[in-house]
Amino acid sequence: MPVGAEPPSEFAAVAASVFGERLGLARDFARLLVTDGVVRGLIGPREAPRIWERHLINCAVIAEMIPKGASVVDVGSGAGLPGIVLAVARPDLSITLVEPLARRTTFLTEAVTALGLDATVQVVRGRAEDVVDGPPAGADVVTARAVAALDRLAGWCLPLAHVGGRLLALKGASAADEVTEHRAAVAELGGSEPVVHTCGEGLIDPPATVVEIVKVRDVVPSRPKPPTRAARPGRRGGRDSGRGGTRRG
Repeated sequence: MPVGAEPPSEFAAVAASVFGERLGLARDFARLLVTDGVVRGLIGPREAPRIWERHLINCAVIAEMIPKGASVVDVGSGAGLPGIVLAVARPDLSITLVEPLARRTTFLTEAVTALGLDATVQVVRGRAEDVVDGPPAGADVVTARAVAALDRLAGWCLPLAHVGGRLLALKGASAADEVTEHRAAVAELGGSEPVVHTCGEGLIDPPATVVEIVKVRDVVPSRPKPPTRAARPGRRGGRDSGRGGTRRG
């Protein structure tokens, strides 16, 4: 059995609590991550022994913040964290995994098929800003796991949600500092005041840190300014060059 494929004894009860009757499916995904995921460079070799507490359980506990039957878009899904984990833990969710890199989307597609998640999960290759007009039209929840600073993350993710939908950004210890630094930018992007939550209290230590932003309004993307008018041929310095000035030569 590959290292990391089974939950360590100290996390076995927690894994059973989080994944319930789908714990076997979570084991299958763990096995994919610590074998193909490592070989393809999606998971570092040192992550394999701690794949359960650091990745699977850490991602699964945010399911408590997602309503039943919600549509979810996972931006920058990578190895399926948290997107595939949520699909395993919550079969009631409809999930779209958005990932720009071909080698990662190949892995995600193969994993979705191997785990029998085709009915609830689709894989889309592209950047968030490239798929904003594609399906699904206005998600209930958009997830992202530490892929960028909060202002850029809001700019990418909020357009994928409907008004009233939410961005759930998995962050680390810097979450509160990011909220302080970027709250004004988030507001300009149509987001509410960011709120920091912890998920999995009593299950994992430290618990997962999630920044929640509600989309309160649509924001029309700003259009680039038209280029500056070029100088007329044969004149130097623009339209007024040579008027009232000293001719060179």
